[in-house]
Amino acid sequence: MKKILIVDDDTYICDLLVHFLTQKNFKTDGTYSGNNAIKKMKSNTYDLILCDYRLPDADGLEVLRAAKAKDASLPVIIMTAYADVQMAVKLIKEGAYDYVTKPIQQEETLKLIEKATEKENKEETSVEFESDFITGHSQKIQAVMNHVKAVGPTELTVLVEGETGSGKEYIARAIHHASHRDKKPFIAVDCGALPKEIANSELFGHVKGSFTGALKDKKGYFEIAKGGTLFLDEVGNLNYENQIKLLRAIQERVITRVGDEKKIPIDVRIIAATNDDLWLRVDENNFREDLYHRLNGFKIQIPALRERTDDIFEFVDQFIEKANNDFNKKVLGPDDEVKQIFTQYSWPGNIRELLNVVKRSVLLATSEYITIDTLPDEILQSNIESNFTPLDSVTQLRDATSVAEREVIENALRETNFNKSKAAQLLNIDRKTLYNKIKQLDIQVQPG
Repeated sequence: MKKILIVDDDTYICDLLVHFLTQKNFKTDGTYSGNNAIKKMKSNTYDLILCDYRLPDADGLEVLRAAKAKDASLPVIIMTAYADVQMAVKLIKEGAYDYVTKPIQQEETLKLIEKATEKENKEETSVEFESDFITGHSQKIQAVMNHVKAVGPTELTVLVEGETGSGKEYIARAIHHASHRDKKPFIAVDCGALPKEIANSELFGHVKGSFTGALKDKKGYFEIAKGGTLFLDEVGNLNYENQIKLLRAIQERVITRVGDEKKIPIDVRIIAATNDDLWLRVDENNFREDLYHRLNGFKIQIPALRERTDDIFEFVDQFIEKANNDFNKKVLGPDDEVKQIFTQYSWPGNIRELLNVVKRSVLLATSEYITIDTLPDEILQSNIESNFTPLDSVTQLRDATSVAEREVIENALRETNFNKSKAAQLLNIDRKTLYNKIKQLDIQVQPG
């Protein structure tokens, strides 16, 4: 029986979920406090944590970090108001399995919990992968897939860049399936979810007695992925020590376990991914330049969902089909009003956010179509608020017509006191694009 910890200071919701999941044959604990949750995790072993983000003491991020410190593979699902989707995206970068938005839909949450706690590591076939993988037909994603086809059969190390939720792991799997290693393991490692204290052991393994709690020898991910592909997601989160060890592994094709000096040959292909521009991190002295060049054997940039709106409804159709099967519904699609909203919304959580919105809407639908009343308030509100930003219409760089790019960017920089990350958010572009524009237009980035 799977054991779950529910954390929510809303006693009604917490007790409701405990009762509901207990009826569904889960062994369930509940607590109304983040600090109590952390204490429970120290003295109990759980298969999943379902935690509210906003708590009166330790918030969802602290609970997440405590869970990952105990067990890097422990799935943590965050419950959040839709207004906190940006924070939910950040928590996924930190290693959360997924998020659900309030008001909580019990059946939807149950499906997610069942998926997260599924322990069977079934060998994935090419047919199964291709049936789950939605490519899209926009020009930008087709260019990405052409790169996948070209680099797949090679042994080049690949660096995949893209925003959280944009499909980096899908692209990594596509490269693996296009390679000669496709019959061997594909091992995905979320470096953002690896606590610094155990990242070394998780990646490279350890020997018995090498540290407190090392009760037996353990293989790391490099050994587990033998003959296949090792996907290092959010590789920029590795600390300096592990960056050095990763560099050595790539260069020398050997690793050493923690507490051992024996060199172990490795046979893996490495695909790394990041939601940041790693070169900017190198420039800021937060990532080793030599490692960057080793990882950047071939770079693939995945466009954000807002940059490929032609593909949105291909995803929507597939997500509706899955949700219909999950919830025993017969929804045909979104109505015209919802289609317009989906096209105009910026989708900060990208494909993952679209999936969650569609599942929620199918569950709430009372007719054959997804209607506006099934959408989260935040999506509806965003269409109104977009007309009342501090820079008014020029805030959206892509919509700027009569105003020159230079003026738009300079206004955004001044509005954010020359904070480039905030300016990029204000302009609704990624930080890399802003840096390139600043350089291209030779814009002064400091006051005066």
